[in-house]
Amino acid sequence: FIFGSSGAGNNWAKGYYTEGAELVDQILDQLRHETEACDNLQGFQLVHSLGGGTGSGLGTLLLGKLREEYPDRMLATYSILPSPKVSETVVEPYNAVLSFHQLTENADLVFNFDNEALYDILNKTLKKPNPTYPDLNNLIAKVMSGITTPLRFPGQLNSDLRKLATNLIPFPRLHFLTTSYAPLASASAQSYQKLSVPDLTQQLLDPGHAMAASDIRSGKFLTAAAYFRGENVSSRAVEEAMLGIQQKNSEHFVEWIPNCTQTALTSVPAADSPMSATFISNNTCVQDLFRRTHAQFSGLFRRKAFLHWYTGEGMDEMEMTEAESNVIDLVAEYQQYQ
Repeated sequence: FIFGSSGAGNNWAKGYYTEGAELVDQILDQLRHETEACDNLQGFQLVHSLGGGTGSGLGTLLLGKLREEYPDRMLATYSILPSPKVSETVVEPYNAVLSFHQLTENADLVFNFDNEALYDILNKTLKKPNPTYPDLNNLIAKVMSGITTPLRFPGQLNSDLRKLATNLIPFPRLHFLTTSYAPLASASAQSYQKLSVPDLTQQLLDPGHAMAASDIRSGKFLTAAAYFRGENVSSRAVEEAMLGIQQKNSEHFVEWIPNCTQTALTSVPAADSPMSATFISNNTCVQDLFRRTHAQFSGLFRRKAFLHWYTGEGMDEMEMTEAESNVIDLVAEYQQYQ
């Protein structure tokens, strides 16, 4: 564990310029030890939240340093976006927009989650009235486990981080991915649940199973990937189910990328379910998340509210403006393919 004696105080600038910058060399040194022990280093995965100061500031600082030091390795992030319904601090929009700017420039793959969607899944689908942090982490862990299954186990139609990026990202800046997971059911309903490939596929497209609060039916799929796990999953059933999704929802897929879905199969089941599936899509609806955060950001920034906390850490106001215009450009790029 690498730690300092002070926190970033929910301030991106503290994580990026002052408190976090003191730790980053130590972290990189530790990572060098790890990478030297690797036979074939594929890349790095960073798990962080964008609402606080450490995950956003130190997280994106580390990302930039990794990009400099390992320019040809994959950088994937699992990023937890703040949400107005589950807000913990008033400056979350600042931290998030400054992070989006860095993620757009330095990450290869960004898997989006947001607290609002995670709380909704726990409340409505899993019937947990008072979710705890371990419950939220458990959901994110399920998706992470699903995404990395083809990297960790041998299977038919195998994949790795680079292959995933090649298949999912038609334009380098549009690498913000939406995820969903199935099966999700309350403990009491689990024993009655019939699991088949078509059932799981149906659930994957249900907005109630999405890990970010943006409705995939309101946007267009540029690309998608489905990873199935289970002993008796046939590759033919998976291929047919995915083809069925494309044909049934053809108006939600862009015409200029034919056969834009990829699949992977692993016979090793997840610990808590004999059959499960993870869906990753590059869908233009992700712009809703950026729009929502940007609207809150501009509400604060126009009034210069709380800005002194950031400039006091050595940050320039121009950085805020630059990050904001990058997010506006990103929304426009997604809008173009809507």
